[in-house]
Amino acid sequence: MDEKTNVMRLLDGKRIKYTAHCYLDSGAVSGADVAAALGQEPGKVFKTLVTVSKAKKYYVFMVPVCGELNLKKAAAAVREKSIAMIPQKELLPLTGYIHGGCSPIGLKKPFPVGIDATCQNYDTICCSAGKIGYQVELSVGDLGKMVRLTVADIL
Repeated sequence: MDEKTNVMRLLDGKRIKYTAHCYLDSGAVSGADVAAALGQEPGKVFKTLVTVSKAKKYYVFMVPVCGELNLKKAAAAVREKSIAMIPQKELLPLTGYIHGGCSPIGLKKPFPVGIDATCQNYDTICCSAGKIGYQVELSVGDLGKMVRLTVADIL
């Protein structure tokens, strides 16, 4: 792979082992398409979602690309009464990432990250490398070295 994203540079800086994947030429749009382009099970490829509580606290959640975040379970996991998805227009100024390229690694501010417990079914998972068309594959333990990570049932 010729291009390194900021996420890859951050992982390199911490000497964290990962595999970079590029699916730019695949025409993949949906999460299921991305998983297929990578030759991975959809359960192993995680999307990154950003939420906000009534008190304006932000939380990042990771769920398998074919799964849906359960907002009630997610709120309970972070001890909030309720949370909501942030409006798409707020994503770039808040995180530094655009829709479809949001990574839990390298956010503008280090928000708490919750990942669905199904991640424990895999030795490694894939998540966005911070740019559309790029993914990184790493262990959940190594992801936890980069972000404040909590494993919870949030599907």
